[in-house]
Amino acid sequence: MDGIYIAVAILLLYWIVVIALDRKGILEKYNISAYGPVLMIRTTKGLKLLDKLAIPKKAWRIYADIGIRLMFIGMIAMFLFVILSDLAMLASYETNTMPEPGKFNAARNIFLIPGVNEFIPLVWGTIALLVTLVVHEFSHAILCRVEDIRVKSMGILLAVVPIGGFAEPDEEELFGKKEEEELTDENDPYGDRRLGIVIDRKEEEEKKVVKTDEKIATRTQRARILAAGVMANFVVAFLAFALLFGPVLGSLEPLGDTMVMDISEDSPAYSAGIRENMIITQIDDTKISNVNEMLDYLDGLETGTAVTVYAAAERVESSYELEVGNTDIEPEGILIQSIVEGNPAEAAGMEAGTHILYIDGNPIYTYSDFSEVLSESTPGQEISVVVENDEGETTEYAVTLAEHPDYEGRGFLGVRTTSGESVETSLGFSVGEYPAAEYLELLKSVPSMLGGLAGWYIILVLPISGFAGEGFPGFSETLSQFYVPVGWAEPFGIGVFWLANTLLWVGWLNFYVGLFNCLPAVPLDGGHVFRDSLNAFIYKITGNEEKAENVSALITATFAMMILFSFIFMVIGPYLVHGF
Repeated sequence: MDGIYIAVAILLLYWIVVIALDRKGILEKYNISAYGPVLMIRTTKGLKLLDKLAIPKKAWRIYADIGIRLMFIGMIAMFLFVILSDLAMLASYETNTMPEPGKFNAARNIFLIPGVNEFIPLVWGTIALLVTLVVHEFSHAILCRVEDIRVKSMGILLAVVPIGGFAEPDEEELFGKKEEEELTDENDPYGDRRLGIVIDRKEEEEKKVVKTDEKIATRTQRARILAAGVMANFVVAFLAFALLFGPVLGSLEPLGDTMVMDISEDSPAYSAGIRENMIITQIDDTKISNVNEMLDYLDGLETGTAVTVYAAAERVESSYELEVGNTDIEPEGILIQSIVEGNPAEAAGMEAGTHILYIDGNPIYTYSDFSEVLSESTPGQEISVVVENDEGETTEYAVTLAEHPDYEGRGFLGVRTTSGESVETSLGFSVGEYPAAEYLELLKSVPSMLGGLAGWYIILVLPISGFAGEGFPGFSETLSQFYVPVGWAEPFGIGVFWLANTLLWVGWLNFYVGLFNCLPAVPLDGGHVFRDSLNAFIYKITGNEEKAENVSALITATFAMMILFSFIFMVIGPYLVHGF
């Protein structure tokens, strides 16, 4: 909460300064407009560069035409996503299964602002946001010049930190009819060569222009200009993801799955040099791939046996001489997250929130132990299950197993479980397991999933909910410990993880912003294109231009309100059920 108060205080102080500068006319002097706390900082520098970049006009038009088609695909996909999300929320409301308010529906997480949105890291998110805004707006500006539409200025939107970018085309040339306008060197960087403008030579000294009554941009030209920004975001997203899921992830290898979770400073292992977050890779001549392999190896050793433990810190492996301590270690078990209704565990009276310690006398240290014991069971078999609650009280249940729904001939207990945070070892420290190899392979497999809707959904939610609700925000300092760069990436060391994080967020933000701008809601790019297309369709049917314009505007406004209320409902829905 302290961080929120500090952020609010900084924003208020900043807003007060903006108000003071605006009232004194300082902002206007430097061509800056203030809209509440948001500053619109304009510049005309770089406008002539746009003309040079727009020279291959045919190529840019093909590029924008592809963008129009992708925009309509994205428009349908995003609109369906919003509708289906609403229906799911309504269904959960009716069945009283609405999830409790949490970070997934927090208002702050609607905005893609690094440091405000708790899913988006400040550094990588800021880099990605700047790239996203620049390519989107710059692409709009280039297509304006391809279609001979004047760009008055470019710039950024600032609210303490950059929150947007813009290219400011001539709105009348892009959307409306022309009226008489004063022409100065500042607002006409392209001179008297603009389409639809006739210079009155007699009045040239007074710098006046007389514009025609026709629209400057045709419907097709306007669609190209508006779709260009979305197309740019999709292209950048494709390139970033191609690099991430290809050569970058391909240059990583798992170091091991077993991490030191907790160690006492007065233990022999600590004195020998073992520290938290180290990755255990080997004991004596035995490779350690997971926690169970480590426990199995130590289980065959007597107290006092000398062992050599190989552990890596910051991807540098070292060896440590230790002695096996107390081998009589009670299991901490695995957590029962929930009970499957109508199954043996529920019938026996087992409860969620407890830990399974033993099954038929077999100690359960990890999920692998649990899975291995039950994989050898059969339907109808009676087993004993010892569980422990939060108060340390143990209860033994006699359970008759059911048929497993996915594996014929295997017993089914009817619980959803997860491994505990750590497992005690006879070496004087506890270890935890992260499926580094499996997770890396899962990430590498994302491109192969894009043949179906599931793959695209994973891309859309990857940093937020990931594959199973855990989210993948990139390679944090802890997560990167499980991997080592090889091949071309080996000389770069930790830099390859910085590259992976940058590519992840550049790709994701561009993909998300591109899709979001496809929504058929003005003032989004997709809203303008949708309204124009609808206008043309209705005009073909009615032959009445005024009617077509009014009806298309009404339908587009209705869609915009529907989408707005849908997002509001996603935020406040859980609060309506569970209270504010």
